[in-house]
Amino acid sequence: MPVTLRPGQALGLWRSTLLAQVLADAPDLTTRQMAILLTIYLDPPPHTIRGLAAKLSVTKPVITRALDTMGELKLVSRHRDEADRRNVLVRRTVEGSLFVEGIGDIIIAKARDLPT
Repeated sequence: MPVTLRPGQALGLWRSTLLAQVLADAPDLTTRQMAILLTIYLDPPPHTIRGLAAKLSVTKPVITRALDTMGELKLVSRHRDEADRRNVLVRRTVEGSLFVEGIGDIIIAKARDLPT
């Protein structure tokens, strides 16, 4: 069954999800970093810097900077592709999986609180 939200409801859901993240002292990711992270976790692997840059229409340095931050937070990891050493593979981590799953849980909980 499709979910129908008015723009104000959708924005309220987004705001309450962000606020829950702030109150939980979760990592403070930029919108771009979050888009990259969700692409890594929601799209099937493998993921490369080149592939992520193409998919998100940004440059490889943009992806690299975002991955630097997310790597420090242990949300993703990077490894050389043994089959083609020119490629860097971006992998999911346990910490990143829990972080992304937690966001999904927050969205579900906050959506239940929406007035009908």
